[in-house]
Amino acid sequence: MPDQSHVHQTTASVEQRVDAIQAAFDERGMKPGEFIEEFRHLAEEQWVPENGARVVAKAWTDPAFRLRLLANGRDAVTELGLTMPVHHRHLVVLENTPTVHNVICCTLCSCTAFSIIGLPPDWYKDLEYRSRAVRQSRTVLKEMGLDLPAEMEIRVWDTTADTRYMVLPVRPAETTGWSEEKLAKLVTKDSMIGVSRL
Repeated sequence: MPDQSHVHQTTASVEQRVDAIQAAFDERGMKPGEFIEEFRHLAEEQWVPENGARVVAKAWTDPAFRLRLLANGRDAVTELGLTMPVHHRHLVVLENTPTVHNVICCTLCSCTAFSIIGLPPDWYKDLEYRSRAVRQSRTVLKEMGLDLPAEMEIRVWDTTADTRYMVLPVRPAETTGWSEEKLAKLVTKDSMIGVSRL
C-alpha cells in the first residue's frame, strides 16, 4: 500500500467550486444565470413593500375587504393581484388597535411574507432581534425608536414553516378622505413588521 503520509489534498477555492457547479448545470442544459437574473428581478421589482402598502390602504378604505383580509389574508391579497409562494400556505394579518400592538419575528431564521411586505431588513435577520423580540419586546421596540405606553398590550408573533404574518397598522386620524394611493404612501415596511406605528 502506498505511503499516504506525504499526500496533501487542497480544497478548491470558492470561485473554483462555483465554476464547477455552474459547469455541471450547463452540462445538463440548466441555466443558473437566467434563474439568478429572474430572482434578482423578483426581489428588486416585484417583492416590494409597496405591495403591502396597497393592501393596508385598501383595508383602511374598504371595510368589507378589511374583514376578508383579517379572515384569510392569502385569499384577500390575491384580490389585488398579489401572489405568495406555495409554501406560504397562510397569511395572518394582525390588526393593531389603540390598545394592542402586534410585532412579528422569526426566531429560527428570517422568514417574512416577502412577496407582500418585501424582503426582510438586515436587522430582522439578526440573532439579537430574533431572540430578544420575544423575551424583551417592549425594550427592543423602545431601542428601535418605538416607545409604547406601559398600558398597551404587545403581542409577538413568530413565523412558522407555512404561516406568514403582516401587521395592519392603525390608520392615522388626520387621513380622513384620503385616496388609497395617498394612504399607501404612508405605509412602511417597519409598520407592517410592527416595529413602528404611523
